Amino acid sequence: MKVIFHQDFYQVYSSDPASAPGRMEAIIRAIGNNHEIIKACAADEEDIAAVHTQRHIERVKQEGVYNIAALAAGGAIQAATLGLKEPAFAAIRPPGHHASEDSAWGFCYFNNMAVALTHLLRKELIRTASVLDFDLHYGDGTVNILGGLDYVTIYNPGAGDRNHYLRTVEDFLREQQTDVICISAGFDNHAEDWGGLLLTEDYYEMGRMVKDAAARIGAGYFAVLEGGYNHHVLGKNVVALLEGMEGK
Repeated sequence: MKVIFHQDFYQVYSSDPASAPGRMEAIIRAIGNNHEIIKACAADEEDIAAVHTQRHIERVKQEGVYNIAALAAGGAIQAATLGLKEPAFAAIRPPGHHASEDSAWGFCYFNNMAVALTHLLRKELIRTASVLDFDLHYGDGTVNILGGLDYVTIYNPGAGDRNHYLRTVEDFLREQQTDVICISAGFDNHAEDWGGLLLTEDYYEMGRMVKDAAARIGAGYFAVLEGGYNHHVLGKNVVALLEGMEGK
C-alpha cells in the first residue's frame, strides 16, 4: 500500500496539537518498511482556489503556513488519485476537515478532502464520491463545502457505544453506490485519546469494511489523516487502519 508523506510534515508549524513534535514520527515509525512511501507534492493554487476563497487563501499566507497547508492538500490529491486504482493513505498535516470555503478552525487551514475530491471531479476522474469521516469531531468544513453537492455523500458517525458506532459505519457503507470511498481518518476517538471510545482493532475493522464495500461496487478508496493526538497509540491505530484497508 502506498503512503503519501513528506519530510516537511515533521515541521512544527504552529503551537496546536496537530503540529506537535513527535506526532508524525510516531506514525512513520509504526509504518516502518511495510508500505511504500511516495513523496508528497504541493497542490497548485488553482486546486486550492477551486474550494477556498481568495480571501481565505491570503489569510493562510499571512499566517505563514501556506506552504505546509498546500503540501498537505497536494498529498491528499495524490492519495485520492492513486486510490482510484489501489488503496492509498495520505500521512499529512495540517488536517483539513474543519476548513470551510472562507474560514477554518480546529488546527485546519485548507480542506484536504474537499480539495482532493474537487480535483478528481474537475479532471472527470469520478462522478460520485462517499466520505466516511470517523474523526472524533464533526467534519463541519467538509460538510459546508461538499454537503450541498449532489455528487458527494458524507457520513460522520454519531455518539453511542462501540458496537453501535461500528454498526452505523457498516450500514452507511452497505448503502453506497459510488466511484470512490474516502476516509477522513481521525484517530482521536480512541480509548486512550480524547474521545475514549474506540479500540485499535476498530480501526482495522473500519478499514476492512471500506475495502469490502469498495470491492462490492467496484470503487476506489483512500484515506487522509485528520486528528489523533496520543503519540503512544497513534502509530498502531494508523497501521491497523492500513492493514484493514489491505485486508491483511
